[in-house]
Amino acid sequence: MRFDILLLYLLLRLFGRLPLRVLHGIGAGIGRLSLWCRSGTAHNTAVNLRIARPDLGEQAQAALLRTVMDESGKSATEIARIWGNDAERALDLVREVRGEALFDAALAAGKGVIIAAPHLGCWELLNYWLCRKTPMAILYRPPRIAAVEGLLRKVRGALAPEQVRAEGAGVRTLYKRLAAGGTVGILPDQKPRAGEGEVAPFFGRDALTMVLLPRLAARTGATVLFALAERLPRGEGYRIHVLPAPDGLADTDVAVSCRALNRGVEQCVELAFAQYQWHYKRYSSDTWKSPYD
Repeated sequence: MRFDILLLYLLLRLFGRLPLRVLHGIGAGIGRLSLWCRSGTAHNTAVNLRIARPDLGEQAQAALLRTVMDESGKSATEIARIWGNDAERALDLVREVRGEALFDAALAAGKGVIIAAPHLGCWELLNYWLCRKTPMAILYRPPRIAAVEGLLRKVRGALAPEQVRAEGAGVRTLYKRLAAGGTVGILPDQKPRAGEGEVAPFFGRDALTMVLLPRLAARTGATVLFALAERLPRGEGYRIHVLPAPDGLADTDVAVSCRALNRGVEQCVELAFAQYQWHYKRYSSDTWKSPYD
């Protein structure tokens, strides 16, 4: 392991000993600092919030932006608590599960399960919870630094999902797993590459939307469920939510299915609005003017 990666691993283990409320306090401070410095992250967040909550006045927008930046900072620092400890110890932070029966029923049906998990709350803890229930493969894009991939495998430990690269061979792996009645996880709000998506409304504005998840659902007949791990206040832990997919998500018309996919993401976001990764550039594209400029 490279020295810098080893150092990062040791820091995760060290900071992972801190109570969650302390890590969240540090994270909130980092978020406020980013806002005070008028960082690019804060700018993108402010743009997205104006799109998603256009009816809010200036003071309400400013208050929401502060809250969202706090939560964004928490998402960065809490990872030490999740990755810096044994996976089962991290799962002790789960205080409540809503909708578990939906997941159990989908597994029992044996037709395959697609978990759509947006960039919301603590998705790494959600991975642990799902993998304790059943083996799972997740679609991902490799990190820019190859050595980081090894670190991810190490810190995720015994409950690590199978990591399937977002490329041709990886997609075929997902089809095979679903055909065998297995479970796969996909980030449904991951912006696809140019030419690989469909434009569909997301919080009232067109956004480039992935077609892979709807096509997997349509071609395999797998059950699609949305899921998130909501961050509870004062470092008290997390609440897991499992939700049914909106009607139309498996429609063969990609315009219909992508609209349904974005509705599903919106329903998840409304459960923990400030915990969504609002700095993500969902609305930028080569085909229309970016609102972030």
